[in-house]
Amino acid sequence: MADQNGIPQFELGDLSRVHHLIGVVSGKGGVGKSLVTGILARELSRAGKTVAILDADITGPSIPHMFGMADKRAQVEDGHLLPCVSKHGVKVMSANLVLEDESQPVLWRGPVLGGAIRQFWGDTAWGDIDYMLVDMPPGTGDVALTVFQSLPIEGIVIVTSPQDLVSMIVGKAVNMAAQMKIPVLGLVENMSYAVCPHCGEHIAVFGESKLAEVAAGYGLPVLGTLPIDPAIAAACDDGTFEDALPEGLLPDAVAFALDLPELEVAEQEPKPREPTMAERAAAAAAAYKAKKAEAAGGDVVDVTPSEV
Repeated sequence: MADQNGIPQFELGDLSRVHHLIGVVSGKGGVGKSLVTGILARELSRAGKTVAILDADITGPSIPHMFGMADKRAQVEDGHLLPCVSKHGVKVMSANLVLEDESQPVLWRGPVLGGAIRQFWGDTAWGDIDYMLVDMPPGTGDVALTVFQSLPIEGIVIVTSPQDLVSMIVGKAVNMAAQMKIPVLGLVENMSYAVCPHCGEHIAVFGESKLAEVAAGYGLPVLGTLPIDPAIAAACDDGTFEDALPEGLLPDAVAFALDLPELEVAEQEPKPREPTMAERAAAAAAAYKAKKAEAAGGDVVDVTPSEV
């Protein structure tokens, strides 16, 4: 692993190439972060891009179930993890894809969680990916720090909901991103309203949205709002999310992503070359002769590989 400011950087495997790496985060759980991740993935796929999701929500992974992968498991080939591929071509790597039973809890401590992120990123044969989305765990814990510090995140999308605590929730995510020097691409509000099935009126179930005010306060763009849609929720539960998702959701967020400059993830610094057996033998011989000469009170002998 190469270091950046003293922080180990996880290396991308030699069978992978990632052009854009975007994190989807929230300051708290239950706001629909995985839903937004799924929508962005599906819409970018519809735009003709190769898309992958690294499910970093290790203890609460929901992406595989949404994408109809509840019965799938990641395979290993030639020492590389193979991501599972959805019906419409989205590649996914998640804790649920390496567990025997997806209903089992993930009782891992921080270092193990970080190791899982490293493996999902570096040991997976992703192939050539235009957009990789990282579905982050809620809050600002160990996994979020690991992702921000050890992956080359290009920017984050913050997901929120229309609640009185929205400013504090967004503030936590914005401040963490600022400390990690990660750009915030913008805000998406989920559960903004419900649509009356009879008259089409928009009903503010959780109160009037404060999204515009909060976004302006932090100088961030609003990338879109999403309604409460029981049909989409049912599709997530049934694993038919890709087919059931209406086209054209979050168009501003998708357009923003498509307009990002082409920045391929930088290759990590190459590892130092391992010494050959001959070089190891020469070094050992030199050390032995030097030690022997010193013990005899003589001069240190300079031994070259040709003398071995």
